[in-house]
Amino acid sequence: MLQQTTVPTVIPYFGRFLARWPTLTALADAPRDDVLAEWAGLGYYARARNLHACAQAVRDQHGGRFPENEAELLTLPGIGAYTAAAIAAIAFNQPAAVMGGNVERVLARLFAVTDPLPGIKPHLRALALAATPQARPGDYAQAMMDLGATLCSPGQPDCAACPLQSLCAARQKGIAATLPAKAPKKVRPRRHTLAFLLTRPDGTMLFRRRPEKGLLGGMLEVPSTPWRDSAWTLSEALTHAPLNTSWQENSGSAEHVFTHFALTIRAAEARIDTRAAAKLDGLWLKPEAAAVPTAIKKMLKLRSP
Repeated sequence: MLQQTTVPTVIPYFGRFLARWPTLTALADAPRDDVLAEWAGLGYYARARNLHACAQAVRDQHGGRFPENEAELLTLPGIGAYTAAAIAAIAFNQPAAVMGGNVERVLARLFAVTDPLPGIKPHLRALALAATPQARPGDYAQAMMDLGATLCSPGQPDCAACPLQSLCAARQKGIAATLPAKAPKKVRPRRHTLAFLLTRPDGTMLFRRRPEKGLLGGMLEVPSTPWRDSAWTLSEALTHAPLNTSWQENSGSAEHVFTHFALTIRAAEARIDTRAAAKLDGLWLKPEAAAVPTAIKKMLKLRSP
């Protein structure tokens, strides 16, 4: 949950999640739709799908016990190099190099690595492997992560309080605050979509499920156009409408920012009778009761009063 998400945001989700599924087996046995619904609002939904698939893999392939070495951990769904190393070191006391952003910052300063991220990641990993001790590697990993999260923070590190100050090459050169250097950010591209908000007389709206692979995979959404680089006219968008009926484009728009692009959302509405609705594939749900990701919630907010 903490991957690319802040601690204050995660805390209430974490509490609810563990209360509902307190063990690995409980999570593995849960319907995936329930897991995704509990995750709604946290974003990066592949994490939830992978977490559920990982629990099932550990249950089915490892007798309900996590493997203890990095190589086997890396075979589990959703577990990459950082997570595998963290589990191996902290849970099983294996000498694994845990390389998150906080640790990268500590190492870049400790060894005065001035080339920019992300290009220096392999070099920093080699430094981490060389520095990781055989004794108490879990304590070492947590200490490095905590050091980066507290004293060796971005911007203005508290070098005077740092236990590694006498060893830090960047402090000796007076450049600690400038490291790690980062390559210039790319301009975030913009995409556009038009959502189709189709309502029955009972107030339910048409939803469908996104493809399993890709962004927001497996989550509920309202029908919409593809997400493309240029804005849609209503006449263009109607070729993607779920039904040929009288659509009225709403005023206003919404924006949702994903990691790699920003999405501008517009919407069109229509109402149909129950007989016409019965011919359509999808789920008819009350909008306020549908467990949907934040981007889809923004589509729903474009409904006319």
